[in-house]
Amino acid sequence: MTTPTDFAILAPVPQVHLDDGVAVAAREGFVAFGSRKWELFRKIDELRRTQPVPVLIYPSHEDILGKLAFRVCWIGEYVGHVESVAGAHPDGMCHRPPSTADHPSDNRGYWAVFWHVRKLAPLPSGKDMSIGELQAHASGTWRKNAPPRGPDLVYVPPELASEVAAL
Repeated sequence: MTTPTDFAILAPVPQVHLDDGVAVAAREGFVAFGSRKWELFRKIDELRRTQPVPVLIYPSHEDILGKLAFRVCWIGEYVGHVESVAGAHPDGMCHRPPSTADHPSDNRGYWAVFWHVRKLAPLPSGKDMSIGELQAHASGTWRKNAPPRGPDLVYVPPELASEVAAL
């Protein structure tokens, strides 16, 4: 991937959706994850213009606030977003992980936008890193003393530069 951006998206996604999302991204070209942070994705699209942006994903945990010890262990490329239609993806379930069907609010009435990720893959063994090691990007809102509860912007860490370049 060749991109002029100096930032990445740090995002929590439930492990089950990541596992299911790999096949969806391979089959459909991208997988769609939901977010209520529509302003952030508009800002990202302004910053990136048409370039893909690296995504660093850590598995989220139900009913547990983010902790600095959570580990980024998935990577992908953000390629855009769409606004929801009554909380659902405008293309229905074709870009959504099948596991989201087990959570009715995931596909009806909850999300403001769906952000699209291609090339979703787990990081190689030993390349995972604590979210506490990441530096918030100047355009983001993440603070080290309050881990993100949704997507936010960080600088690409040097430790992951080769994985990002290989996307």
